[in-house]
Amino acid sequence: MEQPFKVSVPDSDIELLRKKLELTRLPDELDDAGWDYGVPLPHVKRLVEYWKDGYDWRKAEARINTLPQFTRDIEVDGFGALNIHYVHQKSTVESAVPLLFIHGWPGHFLEVEKMLPLLTTASQDHPSFHVVAPSLPNFGFSEAPSKRGFDGHQYAEVLDKLMLALGYKEYVVQGGDWGYYLGKLLAAQYGHKSVKAWHTNMPIAGPPSIWTHPFRFLAFLGSLVLPWSERDKKGIERGMQTVKKGMGYFKEQCTQPQTLGYALADSPAGLLAWVYEKLVNWTDEYPWTDDEVLTWISVYWFSRAGPASSVRIYLEIASRGDLPLDEVPWSSIPLGLSFFPKELAVMPKLWARAIGNVVYEADHERGGHFAAFERPEDLAGDVRAMFAKGSPAYGVVPGRDGYA
Repeated sequence: MEQPFKVSVPDSDIELLRKKLELTRLPDELDDAGWDYGVPLPHVKRLVEYWKDGYDWRKAEARINTLPQFTRDIEVDGFGALNIHYVHQKSTVESAVPLLFIHGWPGHFLEVEKMLPLLTTASQDHPSFHVVAPSLPNFGFSEAPSKRGFDGHQYAEVLDKLMLALGYKEYVVQGGDWGYYLGKLLAAQYGHKSVKAWHTNMPIAGPPSIWTHPFRFLAFLGSLVLPWSERDKKGIERGMQTVKKGMGYFKEQCTQPQTLGYALADSPAGLLAWVYEKLVNWTDEYPWTDDEVLTWISVYWFSRAGPASSVRIYLEIASRGDLPLDEVPWSSIPLGLSFFPKELAVMPKLWARAIGNVVYEADHERGGHFAAFERPEDLAGDVRAMFAKGSPAYGVVPGRDGYA
């Protein structure tokens, strides 16, 4: 049964955070380190001081609580009922398209905040959407499973059952990061049943296979002889740099999340540095304010299960063997792709088109990993365009075209 929800962090938790910040012991730093060794000391020092003495969580909490939030128990096979937190912003258009927005790590449900008015606005010129943006299990204000083995298939089960429980028997999906992986899994498991189309801003893929996409494979062989486009060269270079200098977190979270979890759960400065590094390095020079950063981090610090639980998704999914993501079956339901130049890797379109039945593509000149937060107008525009009149995905949800 659905229950209205408001974020309400106890005063005692806020006071404990302040005390921990007072006791922060920061490391030293080389004189000329810059960002080459990780987050520079002045950044962390400034943010810790502001978090302790200037930042107003209650103000942020009040803003968060303007969003329509709910919780609901979802039964998961083998894991019992989990209490799931979600934002459910409806459009005034009765025939709006139900859209499931899936965040990743180190994101959370607030990634969708800037897109909500853009996606739900009624118009005769573009479709509108009923948006559901859950906190994934282990994240934000959703409950965490208490035993091992909660992998991508259980996450997908929760998400599909949530949409069905809300009365959306057929819906579309949008996501990046883990939202890409879970979107692909939802398309594979529930495509043509409840999931009618999906869109991602993080299309990750290797070269096409001769067995599954023979014509694209032949084109790929030709591309080995012909020079890459400037776009593809920059995208591949970005991916190689990520592999070279940006995958340490991934290895640790895929193998020893509990060990890392002690630092994340006990040290607000440690959590801050661990996540802030990604907020800066994975965006396209986005002008983060200190309040934005600390609200983002505070959602992790005050989360229901604590910040350590959020990194378990890496080990659980890696242990199952679904990484690389190519192991998830191909689905023929419509797929839309948005390419942002400062994503962790920007795949050649030839490769990305092997992910699914691509019916829509968009290239952008600016933007990175957190596209919904960095470039909400661009991403929302792509979603609208994919499901607009005249597009191949128009009307994929019967009786719901989204037009006023």
